[in-house]
Amino acid sequence: MKKMKDVKNFESDVVFENKKVQMKYKPRKFFLWILLIVAVLGVYGSLHFYGKYQSLKANPNAEAEKETKKLVGVLSTLMELPQNETPTVATISDKEKLKGQAFFDKAENGDILFAYTNSMKAILYRPSVNKIINVAPITINQPQNINEGVERTQPVVSTPTINDSTTSASAIKAATTPIKRK
Repeated sequence: MKKMKDVKNFESDVVFENKKVQMKYKPRKFFLWILLIVAVLGVYGSLHFYGKYQSLKANPNAEAEKETKKLVGVLSTLMELPQNETPTVATISDKEKLKGQAFFDKAENGDILFAYTNSMKAILYRPSVNKIINVAPITINQPQNINEGVERTQPVVSTPTINDSTTSASAIKAATTPIKRK
């Protein structure tokens, strides 16, 4: 019976500045405190990430907008950017698909393409060396309208190309990936 009592009242000797101090631990209380702390941290973490989930659910583009603002801020230190315009931002993920297009000759995987459609400007930026690789005007090919004198109720959507008649929007889309929404 004495052994059982020793297990419940675990005693430990601690030496502190040449003085022996005897401390008593109660394993059950210690375990319950640890369990309580873990539970509180778990509830806090769950609530924190649930709040982030709800904010992303309410505004799914929030993370992409933050990333775009951050990248535009970095790029604006290197050159003057068009005012009052948010660019379309894409990351080059496969430079092989862009071969043969003059604008992308020096492009590498991981480079970022900024397309300012209102200002008609495209900028290729390399974040690894914090350098602008290429800048070119965007030309928009307007499709031939059979009924030229007829007024349209809906605008014609055109395919932008970047300073090269052989550049196609599908090739650019295939070789780039937009900033991911988390």
